[in-house]
Amino acid sequence: MPNPVVHFEIGIKDPEAAASFYRELFGWEIHSSDPEYSIVDSAQGGIGGGLMRTHGDMPTYVTFYVSVDDLVTSLEHAVKLGGRALVQPTPIPRVGSFALFTDLDGNVIGLLQPRENATG
Repeated sequence: MPNPVVHFEIGIKDPEAAASFYRELFGWEIHSSDPEYSIVDSAQGGIGGGLMRTHGDMPTYVTFYVSVDDLVTSLEHAVKLGGRALVQPTPIPRVGSFALFTDLDGNVIGLLQPRENATG
């Protein structure tokens, strides 16, 4: 697979309740990185992920992130194919950069450019 799925994310309203739920249900190891985001460790060949607190009218969601070599070009390509950019390229300290878009059916998909390939 030239652009693998490398991360998943679940948007949640209550971080403590969600972490407890997924720990109990799946045995996931979940570590809070800050009050807004918790990391779900990868294990036994699975990909890692995260739980992100949503605020206000922002809906809860489930999405995944695809690794790309050029974040800007990939986001522009998604838009040319009929997708809609939601979040422009945004740096993640010590990780790289990400962007979000919707596909033709409105599903939210993430793009992740790892730090070693990140521009800027």
